[in-house]
Amino acid sequence: MGLRKMAEVSGLGWPGTARNYLHLETLQAANEAISNGIAGLPLFPYFDIEEVRHSSSDGQRLETQIETFNARHSRKYFGLKKDVTAYTLVANHVPINAKIIGTHEHESHFVFDLLYNNMTEIRPERHSTDTHGTNQVNFWILMVFGYQFAPRYRDLHKKMDTLVGFHPPSHYADDLIKPARQVFEGLIVREWPNIQRLMVSLAQKDMTQATLIRKLNSFIRQNQTKKALWGLDGLCRTLYILDYIDDVGLRQNVQKALNRGEAYHRFRRAIAYVNGGKFRVKTEAEQHLWNECSRLLANAIIYYNTALLSRIYEQQQAAGDVAALDLIKTISPIAWQHINLFGNLDFNAAASNLDLEALAARYADPEYWRQGWSDDPEDPPLH
Repeated sequence: MGLRKMAEVSGLGWPGTARNYLHLETLQAANEAISNGIAGLPLFPYFDIEEVRHSSSDGQRLETQIETFNARHSRKYFGLKKDVTAYTLVANHVPINAKIIGTHEHESHFVFDLLYNNMTEIRPERHSTDTHGTNQVNFWILMVFGYQFAPRYRDLHKKMDTLVGFHPPSHYADDLIKPARQVFEGLIVREWPNIQRLMVSLAQKDMTQATLIRKLNSFIRQNQTKKALWGLDGLCRTLYILDYIDDVGLRQNVQKALNRGEAYHRFRRAIAYVNGGKFRVKTEAEQHLWNECSRLLANAIIYYNTALLSRIYEQQQAAGDVAALDLIKTISPIAWQHINLFGNLDFNAAASNLDLEALAARYADPEYWRQGWSDDPEDPPLH
């Protein structure tokens, strides 16, 4: 909004001077605290997908009004204008980590970094991305660190030529699905010490995943360590693709996790509606601050929604209403129609306690619901 507009809507008046108390470290700590608070609410475990803590990551492109070092042209999305990408990790509807990357950066290079640098108590077990989140090392790296990588493939038939086996393709002549090539087991055994060193460097945060991939790609194609690492990743990818083909439930769960990420993107765009959601900052550091502020507002609203739904759930559990319990478990906390995002703000010192009990009691009050509907079923709801 800018300082003058904020002064108007808050009633504080234009101070004449301004001090910036927003720092990346404190914003991240605040986001982690709220995320942990959401994880402690009664309804949170029911956001798991078939009892699995299933996360997803995806990028959202944001136009920049002022050119910055990491902004690039994006003809597909913004024509001749420049933009950056807000890459966010979402688990059980909660944005638990985020990073601003350049539009020219490949999203798959940051999947592990987001997961491994997640400092919240929400620990994903399975992680999904779209096709842009896949490369030739992610399956192996995520498996080493205890995550199951489960991407969604748009053109699955094109991935059949990536399947590998321990025997030549002719060995699988009678199988319906055949590997396209043989993995070199001896090469993996010889390069195993080097692969271990790479994994230890990632574990100790001596280098990022993006740096590792850049170094591997800077070598000539016949680099032995890179070939061995690709072979290990090919084995993990082959096992996953076979499961992905055979298990319709897995495919549905992957899509459900990605849908949650898309829902968060719509939510975040609504929060950042001022100035058309465009970055108005001059440096990459300010972009990270702006992104963390948006995530902080989103987390606060998600906490409010989850706390209210949790209280309703406890009421219905005490009443023994099984149908209501099943319904509440399916409601997403990503909702903002009931939130006035751009009204006047009150910063007075008086305490304002939210009465969740009174709000939750409305759920079981038939008179409240009758007030929202006309007697004529053809009329739209009043509120």
